[in-house]
Amino acid sequence: MFGNLRELPDSLLTFFSGDDLPQKQHDAMMLLTVTDDLWPHAAMVSVGEVVAVDSTHMRLAMWPNTSTTHNLEQRGQATLVLVHDAKAYYIRLCVEPLAPNPNARHKLRRFTATIEGIREDVAKYADLTSGIRIDLKDPSSVLARWQETIEDTLEG
Repeated sequence: MFGNLRELPDSLLTFFSGDDLPQKQHDAMMLLTVTDDLWPHAAMVSVGEVVAVDSTHMRLAMWPNTSTTHNLEQRGQATLVLVHDAKAYYIRLCVEPLAPNPNARHKLRRFTATIEGIREDVAKYADLTSGIRIDLKDPSSVLARWQETIEDTLEG
């Protein structure tokens, strides 16, 4: 088994709830996929693109015509990497495309993801204090888009 967890812990379920986006706007994560020539591909994603449906399922909203979207469509696998509550998390996902949402305000590719395993990582000799941190250039418009994206991603 990949990790000792098969479900999102409560703290991650809250983090990926789609709520309180202004408080989470500085947090970014890495979504790892595999390319056609079998190389790892890393993409930065935000809480505006990843949302938990429940403790074992997530949904992803990815920009069309990107390497990440192509890799998800071709292989159906990804690993989401983040630091949260002084732990590094590696969340292994099996991914399937969802039908386009005809009412979507942003034409992103939607995916449903089943959690296959979660590995928690802590260092005995050091404390993890943060993961990737970002500052939005136009927080009000980005947060509005994220909120709409989450709503569109969860619909249907």
